[in-house]
Amino acid sequence: MEKKGFTFWSIFVAIILIDLLTKNLAESYLKDKTIEVIPNFFNLTLVWNKGAAFGILAESPEYVRKLFLIGSSLIAAVVVIVYFLKSKDKLSNFETLSLALIGGGAVGNLYDRLFLGQVRDFLDFYIKDHHWPAFNVADASISVGIALFIFYELYYKKRSIIKNQSKLS
Repeated sequence: MEKKGFTFWSIFVAIILIDLLTKNLAESYLKDKTIEVIPNFFNLTLVWNKGAAFGILAESPEYVRKLFLIGSSLIAAVVVIVYFLKSKDKLSNFETLSLALIGGGAVGNLYDRLFLGQVRDFLDFYIKDHHWPAFNVADASISVGIALFIFYELYYKKRSIIKNQSKLS
């Protein structure tokens, strides 16, 4: 297997394994308690999220919620994999990393939605009474992957094109 494919699949699978391991640990150790890690800033606490990010759709009818959330996670994972496989020769290492983070995170949350009906979140950041919605490794992976991909596409790639054009002049 070529280097880019190995890198993509290694990161993709590592994210899934780390996500599921940390969710299982959270479910085992945080069932009836919250662990204060950094006072007034960060806790470990188990939150069962039936909805999407920030609890969106949590109150929707179950069939709507499951269809939309399972479908969107599945589509995200398939699109990332297909895009990588079709474009891997043209992708930068940065883009490969971004896609692996997004895909691995999508599959991590897809597992929870398929087999548990909801996602296990446990990372709780807050300042005083203002809490960011709890999230997990898959959520963080997806967010970082999307941010890196956008940064690369909008800033770095454009900057490289301009740099190459100025060398030609």
